[in-house]
Amino acid sequence: MGIQFSQLTNQQLIKQLTLDLEQQQCRFIVTANPEIVLYARKHFEYATILKQADLITADGIGIVIGAKLLGQPLPERVTGFDTLQQLLKVAEKKQKSVYFLGARATVLNTALKNIQRQYPKLIIAGYHDGYYQSAAEIGQTIKQLQPDIVLVALGFPKQETFISQYAAGTHAIWMGVGGSFDVIAGKVKRAPLFWQKHHIEWCYRLLQEPSRLPRMLALPKYLLLVLGQKFHLVH
Repeated sequence: MGIQFSQLTNQQLIKQLTLDLEQQQCRFIVTANPEIVLYARKHFEYATILKQADLITADGIGIVIGAKLLGQPLPERVTGFDTLQQLLKVAEKKQKSVYFLGARATVLNTALKNIQRQYPKLIIAGYHDGYYQSAAEIGQTIKQLQPDIVLVALGFPKQETFISQYAAGTHAIWMGVGGSFDVIAGKVKRAPLFWQKHHIEWCYRLLQEPSRLPRMLALPKYLLLVLGQKFHLVH
């Protein structure tokens, strides 16, 4: 549906991003699920922003299923949360700095404490919660600090819009990470490994947060559109 997904596996992606870090390349990474695909389909400006990304990963089993139905299979699901964790590990090992943007101040502070506990040698270039007055000021601060990685947890489409506006001219990997800080802070519990391996993480999340039901309905709607595209019923 107009979005070019990366063919890289989790391992290949981290290998590529590690190389990009060492070469100080500017990278814009999007982790897209069916909800993002549907939103981009209805909002031209957002779709245009996604086309600026260097890599779009399949963060959602629905994307993997959809690609398979269309005869363009992807190797595997590549989640933003797993990529974030691997990036932090690489950053600590390579002594690269990270800037954190997003979530409520209390959530962000708790997440940072947990990150420092897990990655004690990680260089934190700076941080700010998602309730700022001026995006331009935050963007300018990030450019002055010159971090190697910028993790933006503002939720879509805000995080991708922010990255598209302020990543240019930097030498950092920029990635939208949605609600990842909430998970790291322990505010939201990630599904146990069994649920992840059986691709029903979405179900676990729904049981935790029934209010997410309207958002979850994006998956069947997305798959119906994929089937329509497969049989040339929609464009």
